[in-house]
Amino acid sequence: MGATALDGLIIIVPALAGMGVLGIGVIGAFASDSEVGVLALIGAFIVTALVIAIVSFIYAPLLMMRSGEHNGQTLGKQALGIRVVRTSGEPLDFTWAALREVVLKNLGVGIASSATFGIAFLVNYLWPLWDDQNRALHDYVVSTRVVSA
Repeated sequence: MGATALDGLIIIVPALAGMGVLGIGVIGAFASDSEVGVLALIGAFIVTALVIAIVSFIYAPLLMMRSGEHNGQTLGKQALGIRVVRTSGEPLDFTWAALREVVLKNLGVGIASSATFGIAFLVNYLWPLWDDQNRALHDYVVSTRVVSA
């Protein structure tokens, strides 16, 4: 969870800075015409949301597919000294990283959490506490595990 939080900050802080720059333009648009300002504000939120979504979907898979000593690591995982490995011993490639990080963790757990008022999120991330292999539920689906780097 710590690595996920760090990676979230790495993604969201630059996006918020970009939104601040867009905000300056929005303030200028409001100064000239309030109707144009409202449209500029809506546009700024849409652009920011799209940028965050796109970066979120490619950030982890691109970093985790790196070869060598950083395979299976995002910047947050590097900071905490952990990595994701395949149980088969194969390196983590873009497809498996995207399946794990985007499809299962972000979309699957996100949708399930919405339907269960956050319980699915808690169960998934707390599962390693009582699992013999310290694997989260999404790790079982894609045959991965988190190990010390």
